[in-house]
Amino acid sequence: MPNTKLAVRADEKPWTAAETKEVRSELEADLARLRIELDQSALELKDLLRDGVDGAGNDQADVGSKGLERDAEMSLRANQSELLLQTEKALDRLDKGTYGQCESCGEAIGKNRLMAFPRATLCMTCKQREERR
Repeated sequence: MPNTKLAVRADEKPWTAAETKEVRSELEADLARLRIELDQSALELKDLLRDGVDGAGNDQADVGSKGLERDAEMSLRANQSELLLQTEKALDRLDKGTYGQCESCGEAIGKNRLMAFPRATLCMTCKQREERR
């Protein structure tokens, strides 16, 4: 049975229940994985911060290495947090029936784009426009 309330482009068939279920399952699996990864990176970052990078008893190479490791872990954590928010937002749009609708122009994003990248919030035209800025 098609899900007629989700946006589709004029040249696409409506979302089927199976397609919607597949996207939801993928997003929910990503959400669970990201939560575990965030918990894990929080512990690793806590350890890095606890060990400190002040240099007490360490040579400059150790201090630099620990600083780089800490910065990399913080960057990874920020990326994971952003993906988690995007995933939660996509699931919320699925629940509200606005999944597949471009947040900029209101047109359909396209099923193929969403099947490839289920967190997409912009159609290709709007995404390209955003990237040119």
